[in-house]
Amino acid sequence: MKHIPRFSTDSLSRNYPEPEEVPAPGARWVVVRDMGVVVTTSPAPTILLDRHPASSGMAVNRSQYLGHLGSTPVYAAEIPGAAPLPGSMVYSGVRELSGTIPDEELALAGLAVQIIGFDRTTRFCGVCGEGMRQLRTERAKRCPACGHTEYPRLSPAIIVLVRNADSVLMVQSKQAPAGRHSLVAGFVEPGEDLVHAVHREVMEETGIRITNVSYAGSEPWPFPNSLMIAFVADYDGGGIEPDGTEVVSAGWFRRDNLPSVPPKLSIARSLIDWWVENGTRPDSR
Repeated sequence: MKHIPRFSTDSLSRNYPEPEEVPAPGARWVVVRDMGVVVTTSPAPTILLDRHPASSGMAVNRSQYLGHLGSTPVYAAEIPGAAPLPGSMVYSGVRELSGTIPDEELALAGLAVQIIGFDRTTRFCGVCGEGMRQLRTERAKRCPACGHTEYPRLSPAIIVLVRNADSVLMVQSKQAPAGRHSLVAGFVEPGEDLVHAVHREVMEETGIRITNVSYAGSEPWPFPNSLMIAFVADYDGGGIEPDGTEVVSAGWFRRDNLPSVPPKLSIARSLIDWWVENGTRPDSR
């Protein structure tokens, strides 16, 4: 399966210890507001500012080092949700930026929102309640009172394309837009490996058994902090019975009768497109 993980920050290096002071000038900034980012629209859309947001009149709540693009340090800065923006700037959700900015910037937007969220939700120690301190030697916070260390949360989730002869299993979740179908997916639970999670999720959501599970790819999914791990499997028996809780309908679909599917931004769509084009088992990577 050929898939470009649009949220993978391959070009960003984490150089620790991070700079003691933000270079001014010389740094780049991604401005976060709520669960989206600020975009400069002229002369071309970009999320990278070449100056501190305060110099454009924006009040900064918090900031976090993201890494380096080559020799240039990159930071995320959060501004208040109701803060007005300069005339050349607009606010956008991260998903909506797909196709309007380079994939490299799209990945940075997702990372910035995720790391600012980490900073926002770990102000105090979960063990003793003391204020947490940012570490400069790694992406983490440590409590000065009890020594508890907190890292950004990462939630692994599986997604699986299940084949049955010339058809593929697709489901409609309660949260999906009307008519939108996708593939079985779910979070990995404590104490289970990835393959077990694949079998369990398919059984729980649709009531069928699968076999020949193989790895197909992965993608960071910063909504808010998932890592999507993709698999391909074959039908092994049972009748489809949607669980009615997460999945409201499910069925087998041929290439010539596919329903509405996820946008190309996602690894789910990459799996579906791969199956439509050839249907053979993907090479693991």
